[in-house]
Amino acid sequence: MASTSQAPSPGAGTAHPDHLGHVIFIAAAAAMGGFLFGYDSSVINGGVEAIRDRYDVGSAVLAQVVAIALIGCAIGAATAGRIADRIGRIRCMQIAAVLFTVSAVGSALPFALWDLAMWRVIGGFAIGMASVIGPAYIAEVSPPAYRGRLGSFQQAAIVIGIAVSQLVNWGLLNAAGGDQRGELMGLEAWQVMLGVMVVPAVLYGLLSFAIPESPRFLISVGKHERAKEILAEVEGKDVDFDARVTEIEHAMHSEEKSSFKDLMGGSFFFKPIVWIGIGLSVFQQFVGINVAFYYSSTLWQSVGVDPTDSFFYSFTTSIINIVGTVIAMIFVDRVGRKPLALIGSVGMVIGLALEAWAFSFDLVDGKLPATQGWVALIAAHLFVLFFALSWGVVVWVFLGEMFPNRLRAAALGVAASAQWIANWAITASFPSLADWNLSGTYVIYTIFAALSIPFVLKFVKETKGKALEEMG
Repeated sequence: MASTSQAPSPGAGTAHPDHLGHVIFIAAAAAMGGFLFGYDSSVINGGVEAIRDRYDVGSAVLAQVVAIALIGCAIGAATAGRIADRIGRIRCMQIAAVLFTVSAVGSALPFALWDLAMWRVIGGFAIGMASVIGPAYIAEVSPPAYRGRLGSFQQAAIVIGIAVSQLVNWGLLNAAGGDQRGELMGLEAWQVMLGVMVVPAVLYGLLSFAIPESPRFLISVGKHERAKEILAEVEGKDVDFDARVTEIEHAMHSEEKSSFKDLMGGSFFFKPIVWIGIGLSVFQQFVGINVAFYYSSTLWQSVGVDPTDSFFYSFTTSIINIVGTVIAMIFVDRVGRKPLALIGSVGMVIGLALEAWAFSFDLVDGKLPATQGWVALIAAHLFVLFFALSWGVVVWVFLGEMFPNRLRAAALGVAASAQWIANWAITASFPSLADWNLSGTYVIYTIFAALSIPFVLKFVKETKGKALEEMG
């Protein structure tokens, strides 16, 4: 969820340098949930082929084991807000940390395929919770003058989590002699890959005890004095805290609670603006971005790349993802959301089309011809770069800004749900589609990337520089 920077209110002040350091620590600790979101989402990349081999399953069953975590994600995202409003943001983080830990241990020590799937659903629930609670908490504890920049910690943490998971997988594969099923610490290498997530999960849990509860939540449950103490921690002591508490209370009371019923209207069930939000979410996933993070090792091995090299390319792709995300964070307020989305779409079309071309050639001795192999590799990195510098960030900014105030919460929930469903559809279908025709699969992704261009040109309005109250 995108946070928008606002000018400080008269009572808000801005954090002094000494307080700002503390606020950065708090935001970074909360963003550990984003790190785990990225880590847990992509760590399965290291185990796909080993799981296929160990349990002797076909592509369709394998895809369900990989994709089933997304069901947990959708449930976790749908329920996290209510849990956080009832028991607090910090308790919600601690529950997510426990679920991440349990999921990591269970995934590393499965009895059979069915319980591996169950542990992945539990991990998915934690991802869903982290995807909601992290941005909300950071927005609530950040001084208004720094809210936008601190809010970007969540997205940065997600892409770093993806990269670190791929680096750890690559290191463990090397330690196991390049065999995903090779013995490592008394287990198979892929089990250790899934189990290592215990370390950041426990760290997330410990950090949650070192950061304060959200002042907004404390005020909602009548703990005004404690809320003032925390406001002093994050905004400095030269602030009129009574005025700040009154301001927060007024904002909470004036917020309109949108419901699903408010979204209905128009000739196609939902209001047009809701369909535009759903469209942005679906296009973001239907270009096949998560294939790059869930299946890249499998993809490269299927065209003859050595397993160790395939894991290394998964890591380099993740680094490109970080670079693209930083570019987006720099330019989203300068260039604007819509131009960035269009630039990204054009770049993705080129990258995906080149991949489709390269994969259309027959393998020679189990490998792509050298030229096509290099084209596929460079094009894959190009695709991820253009996605990350555009749709990876811009869609969340659009969804946070484009809806009228009276619809925002409910519309964002519907759009986010559409995104999880689209993510599941791509993740669950890729192995079977790749078995059918790998090049054809990438042609499909290219078509969706191309269709996103007229969609943005015709239906999506620029939100840069507009107050949220202007969204009609």
